Amino acid sequence: MKVAIIGKGKVGTAIGSGLTRVGHEVKYGHRQPLERPRKAAEWGDIVIIAVPFNQVGNVEVEIGPAVDDKIVIDATNVVGPNGELALGFSTSGAEEMQKALPLAKVVKAFNTVFAQNQSTGRTGDVVLTAFVAGDDPEAKKVVMSLMRELGFDPVDSGPLKAARYLEPMGMHLIDLGYGLGMGTAIGFRLIKG
Repeated sequence: MKVAIIGKGKVGTAIGSGLTRVGHEVKYGHRQPLERPRKAAEWGDIVIIAVPFNQVGNVEVEIGPAVDDKIVIDATNVVGPNGELALGFSTSGAEEMQKALPLAKVVKAFNTVFAQNQSTGRTGDVVLTAFVAGDDPEAKKVVMSLMRELGFDPVDSGPLKAARYLEPMGMHLIDLGYGLGMGTAIGFRLIKG
């Protein structure tokens, strides 16, 4: 599968290296003139948005119709300028992305895992849970399959509005890892009895 990744920072490169490892083609879109986000989005079967939250609006404008009828994975966390949660309660970054890209199939995923663990779906020998939310059942199945290939235990977290809960989980993980000094070798694991 051809996967376009918009953003070439820690998150984008970690996801990209994992997808390459399991046999997918990856192309990055970022600020370089020859590697613009729109070109990558046109090329990809799936598009992953992995940029800082304050850049999401610009990316949405640039990729626009190039993602019509495509799966768009929102891997962002809604971090505000002072490290606070920028959205929540009545909407989420993923829901706002769906509004900006109305013909895309937006799925929230990857945001509850540190970049250091995104290429393998593990921290040490522990398989991490990948929480996935979206309104299109088939799109979620595709994303969950990709995450399973990477090594995650994917969990269908419900409709896209469930991103209202997943985004604060991502922020909490950031706070645990950096604010409370636990580091990045931590993650969430859903235990099913």
